[in-house]
Amino acid sequence: MTPIVANLFASLPPGGGAEQTQALLARPGLKIERIVSQGQTTPPGRWYDQDQDEWVLVVTGAATLKFETDLTPCRLGPGDYLLIPAHCRHRVEWTDPKVATVWLALHLDPPPAARAG
Repeated sequence: MTPIVANLFASLPPGGGAEQTQALLARPGLKIERIVSQGQTTPPGRWYDQDQDEWVLVVTGAATLKFETDLTPCRLGPGDYLLIPAHCRHRVEWTDPKVATVWLALHLDPPPAARAG
């Protein structure tokens, strides 16, 4: 098998359009995505509630997240990452409208003990 070389910053969408999500790798129990936001937020009243854990890294730009269990805003900048456990309801409150926020997101099945609970 030949290695595949790609660049996380290739083909970034122009600012002002819709948020873009691109799957970079998918395997059973794991998906790696590049998300590009520029001013987009979660629609009012909506919360993400995912079946998988999600580890996110902000590569460029900035964002603010809120979690239903703690409404204190969580500000993320370049290099900041966090793990959002499965079914931890969260929303994107703000992304930088002037600079593309490039996220690297890993969606992975929670550990077996967490799924049983």
